[in-house]
Amino acid sequence: MIHSYTLNGYHITVDAASCAVHVTDRQGMDAIALYEDGDRKKATRLLQEKYPQVPLADITECLDDIDILRAQGKLYAQDVYQAALPRRTAQPVVKALCLHVAHVCNLACSYCFAGQGKYAGAQALMPYEVGRDALDFLVRHSGTRRNLEVDFFGGEPLMNWDVVKRLVAYGRELEKQHNKVFRFTLTTNGVLLDDEVMDFCNREMHNVVLSLDGRKEVHDRFRVDHQGHGSYEAIVPKFQEFVRRRGHQGYYMRGTFTHYNLDFLNDILHMADLGFTQLSMEPVVTSPDNPSAITQDDLPQVFEQYERLAQVMLERHREGRPFDFYHFLIDLGHGPCIHKRIIGCGSGTEYLAVTPWGDLYPCHQFVGEQQYRLGSLLEGITNATLQQEFGRCNVFSHTECLQCWAKYFCSGGCAANAAHATGSVTGV
Repeated sequence: MIHSYTLNGYHITVDAASCAVHVTDRQGMDAIALYEDGDRKKATRLLQEKYPQVPLADITECLDDIDILRAQGKLYAQDVYQAALPRRTAQPVVKALCLHVAHVCNLACSYCFAGQGKYAGAQALMPYEVGRDALDFLVRHSGTRRNLEVDFFGGEPLMNWDVVKRLVAYGRELEKQHNKVFRFTLTTNGVLLDDEVMDFCNREMHNVVLSLDGRKEVHDRFRVDHQGHGSYEAIVPKFQEFVRRRGHQGYYMRGTFTHYNLDFLNDILHMADLGFTQLSMEPVVTSPDNPSAITQDDLPQVFEQYERLAQVMLERHREGRPFDFYHFLIDLGHGPCIHKRIIGCGSGTEYLAVTPWGDLYPCHQFVGEQQYRLGSLLEGITNATLQQEFGRCNVFSHTECLQCWAKYFCSGGCAANAAHATGSVTGV
């Protein structure tokens, strides 16, 4: 299967199975489409009819090039990857945990999917002992995998800062004992950032995620404290200093756009103009009846913003003012392995969320929904049926994805979004 389109002046053909991307002139793109069935005589005739000014020798050379790409498996490749799926899901290992060290927050963001950090439950801070047991659980269930990932999440994890530091120290001990490598990350709203937090994170955190929605008026619309005051002025100087101390690497500015700022490109550029170069902006996760929710009617403008973002990124790169956008970072030469492309994030099998009291959920977006509780650190996985359901969640379990040219780029999408929108983790 191939998919061809023209965008920003580029003629692009994507080979769905190999994930090869070909940028050609218009004639080349048409030749690829017309030659898909392998009938060279027909393709030659149709190209001569469409491009009578092009010499036959040039058409022949173009089709020869396509034959080479076909032989190399880079065009019209056969989709043979479903057979690899059982080998991947037969014995899943846990490679990452999201530690909910704080079900409490010092902001009261009205669009928060976590209910201002409480996840539809009581406020709580994770005791050190629960976090320690979580790291032990991860090591115990990681098999031969050496590199492990732990994200300190909330709520606001800096509200349980001493426990975070102790858990990092314990993780470093486990590395020596078990020949593992922990990559710690932390997501923060920035309110409690100070010199001590910055210095510790810059020593120990592989990555930090800093929450900023862009322009002041956009950010302060939702990201307010419990008295209703915006947080922009308090956090931006801290984020700028934090990023400077990190050497402008190992971080992401993570913004949320809603129905109220469909011109979110301006928020991305605002962050870039503040000096931030590692940027991410994602649609709000909320119920469809929330006024901030993205609607079907909003999608054309959302698409236009992403397309314009690509143009602006190229312009700024040429001007010597480059920035990265997380969701555009696709390594076309050495991207994810086919197993990763099939299963996506591995929620519920390779990746789990841990609550302050040690309950296990498929990921942070399911926390607090009892029907998605997998078990606990003490009991282990007690809902094996649910875990098996997540184990079967992949691009092939989404029937709508089977004939989609982009399935090995999106990996079937987010299980949580699917479940909340359709009632099934394999919905679309």
